[in-house]
Amino acid sequence: MANLMKQIPRPIALAATAAAGLLVALTTAPSAMADTGTSGPACVEYFQSWRYTDVHNGCSDTVSVTLQYTNAQWAPCRALQPGAWVTFAGYGTDGNYVTGLRTCDPVGGA
Repeated sequence: MANLMKQIPRPIALAATAAAGLLVALTTAPSAMADTGTSGPACVEYFQSWRYTDVHNGCSDTVSVTLQYTNAQWAPCRALQPGAWVTFAGYGTDGNYVTGLRTCDPVGGA
């Protein structure tokens, strides 16, 4: 085995290690199955910037929400108490904007 590792060029070994790490991250990412498909209530608002997307629950009840981004990824489902704020990822330098706020089940999809 040691001889085999000496034969693999370092850039290829680094790329393979990075790819394996990415695959592990993708398999542990929150599932899009948490989305219930219903729009968030009007009393829940989000405000996005390049670094963060802040969500405020202005409702009188606890609401669980997730965000969908332009690259079809979903944020983890988060429960917000009345009046609470929570922070999700922003749109970043690649312009991955939020396309919608949805209700979700934090137990069923995470």
